[in-house]
Amino acid sequence: MPHFSRFFHSHWKLISILILALITVLSLTPQAELPTVSGTDKTHHFIAYATLIFAVAFVKPKHWQWIAVFFFCWSGAIELIQPYVHRFGEWLDLAANTGGLICGFIIARIFAYICKKTN
Repeated sequence: MPHFSRFFHSHWKLISILILALITVLSLTPQAELPTVSGTDKTHHFIAYATLIFAVAFVKPKHWQWIAVFFFCWSGAIELIQPYVHRFGEWLDLAANTGGLICGFIIARIFAYICKKTN
């Protein structure tokens, strides 16, 4: 687990930026219809935002709370912008995103605790 911990401490900013960019592009790219992927739309939102917060929550840098608030606000902004790019913005998506942020944070903190114990 030390390699896992070192990797996230070294690259948490890059990981977060790349995941945020991917979420943004996928959320704002116009589509005629939603792709057929197993699971529900809300599940995908939940997983995406849990993944987004993971590196930040694992490392827990100074002012991490503001980063989490930024992710929440970015999520809301995407939902507001989507109707203007021929997508469907839904407030339930924001709820799924928020749930993902919360659960991703908890899971990352558990991993951080385990990594600390195994060192």
